[in-house]
Amino acid sequence: MRLQKYIALAGIASRRKAEEYIKQGKVKVNGKIVTEMGVKIDPDKDEVYFNGKKVFIQDKKIYIMLNKPEGYVTTLSDEFNRPKVIDLISGIDERIYPIGRLDYNTSGLLLLTNDGDLTNKLTHPKNHIDKIYIAKIKGIITAEKMKKFCSGINIGGYITAPANIKLIEKYKKNCLVKIIIHEGKNRQIRRMMDILGHPVITLKRIAIGKLSLGNLKKGSWRYLSEKEVNYLKSI
Repeated sequence: MRLQKYIALAGIASRRKAEEYIKQGKVKVNGKIVTEMGVKIDPDKDEVYFNGKKVFIQDKKIYIMLNKPEGYVTTLSDEFNRPKVIDLISGIDERIYPIGRLDYNTSGLLLLTNDGDLTNKLTHPKNHIDKIYIAKIKGIITAEKMKKFCSGINIGGYITAPANIKLIEKYKKNCLVKIIIHEGKNRQIRRMMDILGHPVITLKRIAIGKLSLGNLKKGSWRYLSEKEVNYLKSI
């Protein structure tokens, strides 16, 4: 088994994140730091350590939906000691981590798990999974600008993939829009709206694919149903 897969199955992080940890020298195999990719291990014989602690493959898989509040980071550690989404989850012994991310000032649906294979699948660029947001933006967006949003915007050396935006409600000086994207570039929606001249006031993710936030209260979480888990694995 490849080392990065073992780390993912141990619930430390996704496979791609595990590769970063290996490159950073945070992983040891049988007492020796390993930094090269592609190293294979025998789970029954070799001992793997992450940040000095021995890690084991976790048999019990955890799948959680959280309604993330604003003011929380989706990383497992933060150099500025800001609140972390993992702090909102209690009563679980298994080490879990977020699938993807939501910005510090963005709220809404966030999935957490210790299933490295599922995380890798859902975050892989080739899997175009719709992510649906409700955004309150400054000003009243025009049909012309919405067309530009849908066709793709250069957000600094990268042109966004085709997306969708719909005007829901107009107010005096701003409006409410529904946005559907399948990418996850850093602060993507905020950057797109800034370029269009309509800075985001509030942003909330309400769905990932067929999984909807529903009536889950902000700051609360629940386990995914078997049907929901099977859906994610079938994508």
